[in-house]
Amino acid sequence: PNPKNDRPQGCTLIGTIQIPRVGGTLSVTVSPTAWRRATSLLSFGVDLLDGPPEPDPFHGKLPNVTHHIHSLTFGPPFPPGIDPLRNAQHVMDNGSGVALANIAVKLVPTSYVSQNPFSSEVETYQASVARHIVQPETLAAQRSTLLPGLMVTYDFTPLAVRHRERREDFLVFLSSLMGIVGGVFVTVG
Repeated sequence: PNPKNDRPQGCTLIGTIQIPRVGGTLSVTVSPTAWRRATSLLSFGVDLLDGPPEPDPFHGKLPNVTHHIHSLTFGPPFPPGIDPLRNAQHVMDNGSGVALANIAVKLVPTSYVSQNPFSSEVETYQASVARHIVQPETLAAQRSTLLPGLMVTYDFTPLAVRHRERREDFLVFLSSLMGIVGGVFVTVG
């Protein structure tokens, strides 16, 4: 906890971003300097940057990139579905707290029509999510240009879905009911 107040340390990001209908990436990462220092500390046990080596520039704590996504949506909510990125948490429990959480999101354009005659058609997206954690050793060994943190990659599918809620006609219900009653009568006798 932060000594100045009772809230835990960390960042809170709140906002709205208008994106074009093409794929892209949203990244929240540590700074390149902090990553170089963390790599030096993980590899050699000392900070080799900026002059003579310091024993521990992070004072016993590497920059922990554990995060909690309260809500990340693309468009209005899809009423019959669930939001796979609501209350998603990625805990970096590898000892150092440093890793890259890579989240791949496939978005399916969806138009939703409710059976309520007073509601209008909703244009939204259904999301399919795949998560992968890249360990810091892998990032350092491959000399990757990616930085530890959170990386959300989104892409739009070329197909669209039209979801329409409706009830069956009363005559369909009546004929089904008669079929069930007739089947019970034949079976029971």
